[in-house]
Amino acid sequence: MKFLASQFAYLLSNRETRANLGAFLKYLAFIAALVAAYTVLFHVIKVQVEGEAHSWVTGLYWTLVVMSTLGFGDITFSSDIGRIFSIVVLLSGVVFLLVMLPFLFIRLFYAPWLEARLRLRAPRTIDETTQGHVVMAEFDAIAAGLIDRLRAENIPHLIVEPDPTRAAQLMSEGYSVIAGENDARATYEGARAGAARLILANCEDTTNTNITLTVRESAPDVPLVAIVEEEEAVDVLDLSGATTVLPLKHQLGQYLANRVDAGRAEAHVIGGFGGLQIAEIPARDTPFLGLSVRDTRLRERTGLSLVGFWARGRLQPAYPQTLISGDAVLVVAGGAGQIHALNAMLPHDRQRSRLVLVIGAGKVGVAAARALKEKTLTVHAIDRLPSTLTGLAPIVDAAFEGDAADRALLERAGIHEAQSVLLTTNDDAMNIYLAVYCRRLNAGLRIVSRVTHERNVEAIHRAGADFALSYTTLGIEAVMSLLGGYEPVLLGEGVELFSIAVPAFIAGRPLRESGIGSRTGMSVVALKHGESMATQLTAETVLPADAELLMLGSLEQRRAFNEAFERG
Repeated sequence: MKFLASQFAYLLSNRETRANLGAFLKYLAFIAALVAAYTVLFHVIKVQVEGEAHSWVTGLYWTLVVMSTLGFGDITFSSDIGRIFSIVVLLSGVVFLLVMLPFLFIRLFYAPWLEARLRLRAPRTIDETTQGHVVMAEFDAIAAGLIDRLRAENIPHLIVEPDPTRAAQLMSEGYSVIAGENDARATYEGARAGAARLILANCEDTTNTNITLTVRESAPDVPLVAIVEEEEAVDVLDLSGATTVLPLKHQLGQYLANRVDAGRAEAHVIGGFGGLQIAEIPARDTPFLGLSVRDTRLRERTGLSLVGFWARGRLQPAYPQTLISGDAVLVVAGGAGQIHALNAMLPHDRQRSRLVLVIGAGKVGVAAARALKEKTLTVHAIDRLPSTLTGLAPIVDAAFEGDAADRALLERAGIHEAQSVLLTTNDDAMNIYLAVYCRRLNAGLRIVSRVTHERNVEAIHRAGADFALSYTTLGIEAVMSLLGGYEPVLLGEGVELFSIAVPAFIAGRPLRESGIGSRTGMSVVALKHGESMATQLTAETVLPADAELLMLGSLEQRRAFNEAFERG
């Protein structure tokens, strides 16, 4: 009873709800007046037309029976006027009692009451023993993907949601949520921000500044990561107290630029962990083209491990008998000296185009073009808006205004001479269309594309893109790398680098007996034991009990590892 009373008290404290209840009471008064009028008319017709006398209680009884469509039939009219009156009473009862009354009751009273119950369910504080959690200022695509990664690593999370109703809905979906304004000090005190492992400010730039200043009042030493839209906001967030500021669109452009293939053939380092570096190189630029993995003797000649192949967005395992095709991209792991040894094996006398075509001149396109020019590559840019091209004109070698779907424009921009094309528009449908079109015009292109929504990753690869990366994936990996203390490793959509302690029941066994690859599909790229990092692993490598496995795989494969190994 006390809980019910608190819910009604909360309900009646809302101004809109009180107005709705007032409107509902007015409607009930209208119904009462209508019933009274019908009761009077019943007596008039019965006495003056049909010559029958009935009590007022009988008149009220007849009116309610007819309006509610019960129709007992014990009292009826014999005249036409009485029967017409009965029809009017019946129809008005159907409309006002059976249709409008339940609808208004639900709309004006019951629905607000349910909403009030939901609002009261959303907590304003968390348990005082909670610590080591990651607090997110709002629930967005980055937060949703980050929570999946945190769950795989058994790291608790907490979402700040200003709307109590939305907070209750997120709770029902299995998320850990606290209701409160994301720029209020009381909210972060209730979220135990001082005991958190990390706080993520993932709102708008201005809101993130306010969040940072607010959090620093109650949690001055907790790592705080802020995501910014504009590069100019980086300094503001730094001054506000953010530990790390992530200009994701700028970084996305740089990462995409690192995946183009132009100029001198060499392995491109795409990430690292301690002394381990992971690099990739198109197979067509290597002397390994057409050979099997075993016949490359890559480990013997350079010390590198060939951990897999990219094939249209999917990382394929490198089995000894696998043949290396011309459209594959080799993924290798090892030290900096070993990657240098690989580059020394590559042919450097082959004439290759240095032209890269960038389609889209937004923030991502500008950042990509700037990174490409730092590599001394020739960059041509296309955009349909002259105002957008203004920011790219001083950076690129040539800018072309118009629709990239225009074949003549693409040919003037150098689609046939380009070694790579970079699609950076924020419209996934357009990028998919351009990937198909560019692949048709130049089958040998390396196509690198941005995607906005992760659901379009497979579509962009089917369209012909060799590599695709989303804003969301970049944000998730950036935060996870900060939590793990390693550099971001962005192999591509759906493939992550995991650092996992050797499970107890396979410790002391050789790698071939662990069954990691066969049971999970993950690739072991290195073994970290103390301060040493072993990258030249063989089937006979013994897995020490106190070591860490560095493995590549998807989140689903990571969950499969948990099921198969960490739970015995």
